[in-house]
Amino acid sequence: MTAKKKQITEAPVDESPTVYTEVPAMEPMLPSSGRSRLAELTCEIFRKAGQLSAQVPAPVNCRQIALLIREMNSYYSNLIEGHKTLPQDIERALREDYSDNATKRANQHLALAHIQVEELMTGRIKDSPDTPIHSSEFLCWLHYEFYSRIPKELHISKTRKGVEYQIIPGELRTFEVEVGRHQPPHYGTLSSLLERFSSFYSNPQILPTNQLIALAAAHHRLAWIHPFGDGNGRVVRLFSHAWLMRCKVDGLGLWTLSRGLARKREDYYNTLARADAPRRNDYDGRGNLSDKSLFEFCDFFLQLILDQIEFMMDRLQLHNLSTRIELYLKLELIHLESLQRERLARLLKAALYEGEIERGKVAGILCLGGTVARGVIRLALKENLLRSPSEKGPLSLVFSSKTLTYYFPELFQNL
Repeated sequence: MTAKKKQITEAPVDESPTVYTEVPAMEPMLPSSGRSRLAELTCEIFRKAGQLSAQVPAPVNCRQIALLIREMNSYYSNLIEGHKTLPQDIERALREDYSDNATKRANQHLALAHIQVEELMTGRIKDSPDTPIHSSEFLCWLHYEFYSRIPKELHISKTRKGVEYQIIPGELRTFEVEVGRHQPPHYGTLSSLLERFSSFYSNPQILPTNQLIALAAAHHRLAWIHPFGDGNGRVVRLFSHAWLMRCKVDGLGLWTLSRGLARKREDYYNTLARADAPRRNDYDGRGNLSDKSLFEFCDFFLQLILDQIEFMMDRLQLHNLSTRIELYLKLELIHLESLQRERLARLLKAALYEGEIERGKVAGILCLGGTVARGVIRLALKENLLRSPSEKGPLSLVFSSKTLTYYFPELFQNL
């Protein structure tokens, strides 16, 4: 970066008169249109999320798949922002093995920071279920934790006039910005807007049956506020993830919102932009912004959630996953003899259904003698198909970038 960077601390003198400076400009906070439609989607989401949570019976496999989904989440979060990071590069970043290519290395840092902050956030909510996730403090914490984990050279953004400025982790913006056709509210109003945001969406009077509708509306309103100089999209998605956990529809971490948003990126941005529009007429609610457009965004958002849950339900059906494991062994481990692949398949299927397998039970599972069974174990470990915490510890499945295209086809797209 050049020495011409400068810190922006105040708004330009020629501010547009259309910049919102009042808190009521954010109304309505919930759509009044289409509530029966949104209620039906909410009920279906709760039903399917419960089915997904019960679909993987072995806790150890559930945890391992959730870790893979977390990597996938960072991949798609990067993709939404226009940064492509391959799964194997994310795995390398987790081992602190960074590319020599500057762009790839920067994307690795972004992906790793997302994984780390999501893990930190998940732990915080589990340890403190009453964490005020709607508060300005929580949102600034997310922003701080993300930016504090990436190199300083990535703390740079630009104004609409192309002037570079420094992003201060965890700090609300102190200048005006433009986001596409949207002019976010005046920076001097941010504290008041976020206070209104928090007080409304954390209100216990929002019934459990309306929580997902409120989540969808809040996703847009937080993006509309645009509280930070940069990194708003990541904070909004992490915040939405936190609320999904609070609603207990995150499927134990077995599905991700970011995949749906990335796959529907154009529709996502279009419906977000339409919900920025002012009220159209007397039949379009009573707030400053369009009630109908907010409903349309909420409808899109809830349909996307349902689609992603159903996608993972299909991928996690155990009999289908078992078949895909066999297919991987058949097509990718052609250097092994067919008898070796057959024995590996039986062992991997057992690990799929049981979660962890004590080494002493492998001989019985394979109907083999102890020496031959230990040979199969060594082969599975060598091929990185099973893992173990120690030389004599239990065995469990490995879900890695090497196997994911077979085990979970279409999990990562645009590779």
